[in-house]
Amino acid sequence: MPTLIATIIMAGLGLYLAVGLLFAVAFSLWGAGRLDQRARHGSWGFRLLVIPGAMALWPWLAVRWRRGTGEPAAEHNAHRDAALGKGDRGV
Repeated sequence: MPTLIATIIMAGLGLYLAVGLLFAVAFSLWGAGRLDQRARHGSWGFRLLVIPGAMALWPWLAVRWRRGTGEPAAEHNAHRDAALGKGDRGV
């Protein structure tokens, strides 16, 4: 019985990574540039380095790519606001 469970887990992991590899190749060629403007001009080396991470995080990246969300929202905290000269606005 433990062998069957291990086989099922390994098959599921293999399927997850196989789908992830297909997604990661497409994402590194087209999707990364849509989510981050700086990635649009990335070299082939950059695109190869993105593939392992995209394989692991493909469900989350697929949702972001589908929504078409660009750059993440800028972080707002007291230190960043002070550095940008925004001061204390009580927000």
